[in-house]
Amino acid sequence: MLFTKMHGTGNDYIYVNALQEVVMDPSSLARQLSNRHFGVGSDGLVLILPSTVADFRMRMFNADGSESEMCGNASRCIGKYLYDKGLTKKTTVTLETAAGIKELGLAVNEGKVEMVTVDMGAPILDPARVPVSVAGTEALHVPLVLPVGVLEVSCVSMGNPHAVCFVDDVEAFDMVTLGPAIEQHPLFPNRVNAEFVQVLAPDHLKMRVWERGAGETLACGTGACAALVAAVLRGMAVREARVDLRGGTLWIHWRPDTGAVLLTGEAAFVFEGETV
Repeated sequence: MLFTKMHGTGNDYIYVNALQEVVMDPSSLARQLSNRHFGVGSDGLVLILPSTVADFRMRMFNADGSESEMCGNASRCIGKYLYDKGLTKKTTVTLETAAGIKELGLAVNEGKVEMVTVDMGAPILDPARVPVSVAGTEALHVPLVLPVGVLEVSCVSMGNPHAVCFVDDVEAFDMVTLGPAIEQHPLFPNRVNAEFVQVLAPDHLKMRVWERGAGETLACGTGACAALVAAVLRGMAVREARVDLRGGTLWIHWRPDTGAVLLTGEAAFVFEGETV
């Protein structure tokens, strides 16, 4: 089976052209290939598939084999993959995900995609739809009882669930202890992605992320979107900001007119290979 490794802001996945390749057990394959010692090494596996309702379809599996609804960084990589490999000539591509159809805007220079903007749609704040097991119409100040004490998070879904925690210094934060404790907290029936965010300025955030099923990753596109939404709703940020992550920078714009969140960033090929 042929595969391509790509990354979006350091968030690396293994991509398989399932328009041509047949993947019988993607969950098992994700666990095998994602292993950084005995496999290729990645945050997960992404399949590019045909769609009956959009131009293409994606399925995404975390490094532990669990399937996620979608991934903003992976969506950007898919846009570059499709265009640079000649699978589409469009610069606006629709992508079917388990979180709905997303629109990819491709910025092309000399025949290659340099930047991709993903229309992530409107954020979901209803606790039942995030999901998080709390009452009310939103969950912006949720106290989590953890082994180290009580931590307040803001819960937002961008098609997948996020718990955003605002901290004074993301570099000094104990991710190894608190990341998995939040991910597996009983208030989140489907587990959750945990973002730790430092507000440097109203238009500048710094973030680390603990991803559901993958652990700490260098970036998370949906997490960056959730972080900005939570910061805006709590009066900490404006609607257009840069978000610095360990793997690079993303630009997030929460449009006031349509309510959609736009995610912009680079995507890059790493290498290609073939399983044996």
